[in-house]
Amino acid sequence: MIDFQALGVAVTKGYAATGTDTGHAGSPVDARWAQGHPEKVVDFGHRGIHEMTRVAKEMLHAFYGKSAQRSYFVGCSDGGREALMEAQRYPADYDGILAGAPANYWTALLSTAASDTQALTADAASYIPSTKIPAISAAVLSACDGLDGVRDGILNDPRQCHFDPSKIQCKAGEDPDKCLTAKQVATLKKIYAGLHDLHGHEIFPGFLPGAEDGPGGWSTWILGPAPGQSLMAFFATGYFSNMVYEDSGWDSKTFKPEAGMKLAEEKTAKALNATDADLTPFKARGGKLIVYHGWNDPAIPAINAVNYYESVVAKMGQGDVNSLVRLYMVPGMQHCDDGPGANSFGQVGRLNFDDPQHSAYAALEQWVEKGTAHSTIIASKYTEDDKQRPKMTRPLCAYPQAAKYKGSGDTNDAANFKCEAGP
Repeated sequence: MIDFQALGVAVTKGYAATGTDTGHAGSPVDARWAQGHPEKVVDFGHRGIHEMTRVAKEMLHAFYGKSAQRSYFVGCSDGGREALMEAQRYPADYDGILAGAPANYWTALLSTAASDTQALTADAASYIPSTKIPAISAAVLSACDGLDGVRDGILNDPRQCHFDPSKIQCKAGEDPDKCLTAKQVATLKKIYAGLHDLHGHEIFPGFLPGAEDGPGGWSTWILGPAPGQSLMAFFATGYFSNMVYEDSGWDSKTFKPEAGMKLAEEKTAKALNATDADLTPFKARGGKLIVYHGWNDPAIPAINAVNYYESVVAKMGQGDVNSLVRLYMVPGMQHCDDGPGANSFGQVGRLNFDDPQHSAYAALEQWVEKGTAHSTIIASKYTEDDKQRPKMTRPLCAYPQAAKYKGSGDTNDAANFKCEAGP
């Protein structure tokens, strides 16, 4: 699916813009196009974006008689995966890349989705209905909201929150809407814990506590309106039935994580995973990369972005990474947007081309074209009633720094926070 509205916005700002369906048509949760067509999986994985870029540049040169001075790529979710794939596999395609909430470790992410779906559908008693989310959210905030020094319904760094779901296990006579059964507690622990192998080693991180509630939260992505009806369940089923097992009748209840992920890696990792930590070729041609991720993403666990960033640091060294990559972790933001936190900062879906202090995209462009890197971007929170004046602003700090309240002043004003080394 091509986002023509986003292309139109870019064109009105003087850019030449292009998009692609990466070689297939269908809804985001329909992967039937992939069954029996490994070449289409490659197109979806990386070739479609690269060919789009190559052809677009040739067309621009033919029309204008000269090559584009600079080229930029923006994407969130699978678009974030595509963004990292471009930096890793085709480093000459783009000068600046904005990668939001990247689904770059595709095989592990969808294996985790299958495993979580399996836990939620093990039997009728294991499923957590969305009606229980307010109780979960309230318990998490009660346990952890004040850890960052501000009680505002936002966990600044959810890794500090060690909420124990057992604390809300139902007691005799308690309102069942305000607590969880023993089996629901076990399911919730599994979702928070992530995917592990038979020896207990983590394969992929779990979802962090905080911001479970809301229209862009767990009810849509993780739990769904009924067992097996969440978006992540649909993605997992589509992936494994059509790309891995090539069996339309595949059922997540048969999923064995180690065997399933092993086959997924063998068949699709080369085409779909964008996990290469060596960005030396992209750095050598002067490329710049900004990655952002909401700490409370219910679709792609936020720690995945941290893990990728730290793998690049381990591979290239902090000095080289500082000249190449910035990572911004966004407190209280869900998947690409939404959530209780300040979630407007010129990211994909809210592109702002003119204000580097308040826009991740504009900051990227300034970094590429003027060599000026921003360590801090100001994010805003707007209401439906007033989209001009934010009700809250917060600084987004280049990881591993995080915004800390100075101890006085309005907690809705970014000026009363400073960037400090994280925990």
